[in-house]
Amino acid sequence: MNDQSNETKALAGRRSFLKSSLGTAGSITLGSTLLATSARAFAGETSDSLTHGDIAILRFLAAAELIESDLWVQYNELGGIQDNERKELGGGGSPIYTAALSNLDPDMPQYIHDNTDDELSHADFLNAYLKAKGADTVDLDSFRTLPGSKASGALQLGRLTNLMQLTVDTSWWTRYRSSTHNPDLDPAFTFAQAVPGLAKGQHPAIPRTDADLFPQDHIQAIANTAGFHFAFIEQGGTTLYPSLAQGVTDPEVLRILLSIGPTETAHFQTWHDKAGNAVNGSILPSPLIDPNDPSLIFPNLNTAPGGEDFQTNLIMPEPCPFIRNLPPCSIVRPTQPRGAAMGALTALTRDGLFIGQSREFFEFLQDLAEDADEAVARKIDSQNRRS
Repeated sequence: MNDQSNETKALAGRRSFLKSSLGTAGSITLGSTLLATSARAFAGETSDSLTHGDIAILRFLAAAELIESDLWVQYNELGGIQDNERKELGGGGSPIYTAALSNLDPDMPQYIHDNTDDELSHADFLNAYLKAKGADTVDLDSFRTLPGSKASGALQLGRLTNLMQLTVDTSWWTRYRSSTHNPDLDPAFTFAQAVPGLAKGQHPAIPRTDADLFPQDHIQAIANTAGFHFAFIEQGGTTLYPSLAQGVTDPEVLRILLSIGPTETAHFQTWHDKAGNAVNGSILPSPLIDPNDPSLIFPNLNTAPGGEDFQTNLIMPEPCPFIRNLPPCSIVRPTQPRGAAMGALTALTRDGLFIGQSREFFEFLQDLAEDADEAVARKIDSQNRRS
């Protein structure tokens, strides 16, 4: 994990590397048009009325949605449902895993399916919009090389993401309950982890093989891990869209970001609520200790440590400081626009989603993130100069 999370730090010169080597990397079929678009963007050209900055932001979001879709498809294969909307995705392939998820809420399989369908629609729409505007779409298929679960019910396909070695940051739990700290205003403040064990080590959120289906407390710990991971992923989208929206210039692009973003928030609110059922002591025995990894403990947060910052039914954002010298306000947090794309990529990397991915994968995503962040910075700097 340390090696993986250090990838993004060691690639300061990745753009020159990309432009000099991707053209000869036969195994990475990104297409010369992607680099051509990047070159045009930094030359200040536009595509069918869209600025290079708006295109950069849309392309990063398209990549993020492809990544998100990939992980949700894996969750749906084993723990969701199968219906007529997307028959090709499978669903509910592991009844024991599905039952463990359903301990958090009986509707979990339906919610997982619906979240999967939503993210696929986001990725499809963003790429279709880019194409309609004459801009290059984002295609990550050449990076679908990671092995998935070998448990019964999992489709044997190449994956973009790894759900079997996760290090899940659960500080979103206390960040949204805090009435005194806002990460945009207090970037050095450390929000407490709801489940400290998840923030250390590497944990499966889906059964790796059928051996993970037993004993009961082990598969329940895997389902609980998934429950917290669902919310971690969706709170990332919740903040990413309003952060990047501050950098767009075209009204239609702004409409797109302001329309997709709230659906990510709806997902986050749902999973925030369900994660609480894993640790509140009323639905499942608490604390739950994974017998295969005794360091992973899901506590009863209502009693230990207790208090409003951990109370499991306080899932609505507590008013907190927002604009200095003005009253507290209930808000999405964080929404700092500078560095938002790279921050999202770094968070996903630290999560362990990309363990096993190639250097070219990291470089490609970092290129997209830096282009998006530069677009936002240019917009903000331009506004500051005018004011």
